[in-house]
Amino acid sequence: MAKPEIGDTAPDFTLPTDGGGSLTLSSLRGKPVVVYFYPKDDTSGCTREALDFTALAGSFQQAGVAVIGISPDSVKKHDKFKAKHELDVILAADEEKTVVEAYGVWVEKSMYGRKYMGVERSTFLIAADGTIARAWRNVKVPGHAEEVLEAARAL
Repeated sequence: MAKPEIGDTAPDFTLPTDGGGSLTLSSLRGKPVVVYFYPKDDTSGCTREALDFTALAGSFQQAGVAVIGISPDSVKKHDKFKAKHELDVILAADEEKTVVEAYGVWVEKSMYGRKYMGVERSTFLIAADGTIARAWRNVKVPGHAEEVLEAARAL
């Protein structure tokens, strides 16, 4: 499947979210949206990334930018993860893996010589018109949320 590139219309989706809600990407048109994909709730890198985005939640809100974290975990896991770490970002559950596939972030990974399928930590900054303005793939967590905020403010 082709990975969406900068300038492409971001693949639309509707997913269940933490707290029993539901979110459709196209319903957020008119304002920038940060969609970040992460492998798994409550693992060290994913927790750090969620805490970094939470620490900057007020700044993203001031800039008029929505922040959505997506992983294949269930809504129930998202609720626990959010409560445990007092996260202030929307977490969407992609249990069917249709969205991670649409964004080209469901990839073959390798750990200790074992190959498996998993989420490549990636972030997409979607402009108010629904096109992809920036894409970060194979994200390294330290400093990432700040870099995304700067890019969002520049839109």
